[in-house]
Amino acid sequence: MFEKVYDVIVVGAGHAGSEAAAAAANLGSKTLLITMNLQNIAQMSCNPAMGGIAKGQIIREIDALGGYSGIVSDKSAIQFKMLNKSKGPAMWSPRVQSDRMRFSESWRTMLEQTPNLDFYQEMVSGILVEGETIVGVKTSLGLTIKSKSVILTNGTFLNGLIHIGEKQFGGGRAGERAATGITKDLIDLGFESGRMKTGTPPRVDGRSLDFSKMTVQPGDEIPEKFSYSDETSPLSQQRDCYMSHTSTLVHDILREGFDRSPMFNGAIDSVGPRYCPSIEDKINRFADKNRHQLFVEPEGWNTVEYYVNGFSTSLPEDIQFKALQQCDGFKNVKFFRPGYAIEYDYFPPTQLKHTLETKLVSGLFFAGQINGTTGYEEAASQGIMAGINAHLKVHEKAPFTLQRNEAYIGVLIDDLITKGTEEPYRMFTSRAEYRTLLRQDNADFRLTPKSYEIGLASEKRLQRMEEKREQSEAFVQFFKDTSVSDEVANPILKENNSAPVKQSDKMVKMFSRPEIDMNDMRKIEEVEHYIETHNLDSEVLQQTEIQIKYAGYIEKEKNNADKLNRLEGIKIPENFDYTKLKSLSYEAMEKLKHIQPATVSQASRISGVSPNDISVMLVYMGR
Repeated sequence: MFEKVYDVIVVGAGHAGSEAAAAAANLGSKTLLITMNLQNIAQMSCNPAMGGIAKGQIIREIDALGGYSGIVSDKSAIQFKMLNKSKGPAMWSPRVQSDRMRFSESWRTMLEQTPNLDFYQEMVSGILVEGETIVGVKTSLGLTIKSKSVILTNGTFLNGLIHIGEKQFGGGRAGERAATGITKDLIDLGFESGRMKTGTPPRVDGRSLDFSKMTVQPGDEIPEKFSYSDETSPLSQQRDCYMSHTSTLVHDILREGFDRSPMFNGAIDSVGPRYCPSIEDKINRFADKNRHQLFVEPEGWNTVEYYVNGFSTSLPEDIQFKALQQCDGFKNVKFFRPGYAIEYDYFPPTQLKHTLETKLVSGLFFAGQINGTTGYEEAASQGIMAGINAHLKVHEKAPFTLQRNEAYIGVLIDDLITKGTEEPYRMFTSRAEYRTLLRQDNADFRLTPKSYEIGLASEKRLQRMEEKREQSEAFVQFFKDTSVSDEVANPILKENNSAPVKQSDKMVKMFSRPEIDMNDMRKIEEVEHYIETHNLDSEVLQQTEIQIKYAGYIEKEKNNADKLNRLEGIKIPENFDYTKLKSLSYEAMEKLKHIQPATVSQASRISGVSPNDISVMLVYMGR
């Protein structure tokens, strides 16, 4: 069945595995995607949504690189929202509510249309290593499949254990068995492992809910989309979401089940996601709050199933039901299935290089929750990077990495391999020190040229990006070169409570005022004429406005990034002997020996390594 040697084998077909397989195959590697159930490719195991704060930026970055997540998200969207629109553009984050079934179907369709990609349904029970190099995988049926590289994207399946109250059973997610064998092989090879947990809320029957008792949460009036390509278009109609709340009564009922909760009776001793806590964790940690928000989200266009976002729980099913009945609109609620918690194995990501290749085994890559992250978007971004680098490794080409000032993906991977994580890692805008540069609107400018160079992003995408850049740069120059008279400007300024001008001046000065936006500028005849004659779309208009209004901030951040990137160019030799540097602090020496940073810049970001330790290293290296 498997006589040929694959270039890349991807184990697991979740968000990480799907992006990894697509990237490797599209770059030209003979790729095999192995999963335990081909019906569940890119399954949305938890909430039916993509994007959100910082996560939306990641989806835009994956799309700019030539990945599939943005296109699939657009094709399966039922609602679009740009979050944080009241703040500056560095904080704007796109998010879609998704049709769960259509999302998975779209992913499978796109993967099946990808050349160089084979599929196989079975459990991978171990990996094959010769010396310190991966050579393939073995399956539960006893098959041996050879490969020049392997990407493990096992999600929550590695020795997965599901908890509902005092009940426990093995499983990777509801209705699916756990994966066994791989953890033992990795530990035998010398890898460190740990346990993490995550959870999910009940799914309920929308026909049993009273939405009149809830607050409607509609999508944007003028929805946008994720993908920069012309393969998708914005939604013409949308489905509403709804908001309800818990209460002190709900909290009291939930507390009745605490003695049977695996969170509190010792059955679960692993760490869950700090920023997506279970409802029992919330009422325990925030005892002063007498209510919490619940977001009631439809699972698709044509289903009555709803997801109760904010009510993640592993309490006994009878307590879940009794408590949820007391929430606004849930009096007659019917469950599709109760919420549950799941524990699974992960491997601390400090054991990886920036390419997501393991330091211990050549050609072996990890991506997704196996690295201690949480979230579809975080997993997918690691998947595309692992897929790219597995291909490059096999074909003896230079690795592809992203710096912290180039992408949220760069921040994510650098955080993981430099700092590690002892709790499920989730991306936030606050994690990125260059977030003014890493906006959702310019991911194509930042990443499409880089991806085109390695052969992943298409020439069509590159041309589309270059046309958008040229149009926005020319429009910025138009505002700098063109004057507006005080007679034309002052009525617009007065309308926006902005101070009047006494004479004609360049349009860029008027546009730079915080009270004035593109819609105001379009009231000037010359501006509207320029837009119409040059046929400028909304992306170009948005890009132009951001470049004018935030020029000072963007320039300052670029200068800061350039200064820090000088340290990025100072490479540290592999297996460097830090005991030679007698002036290093003991903590710094221990951390540096363990993590083995690739550059002085990476070393400077390790917790416990001080500026003085960096000075010692620079002196030793003749800097």
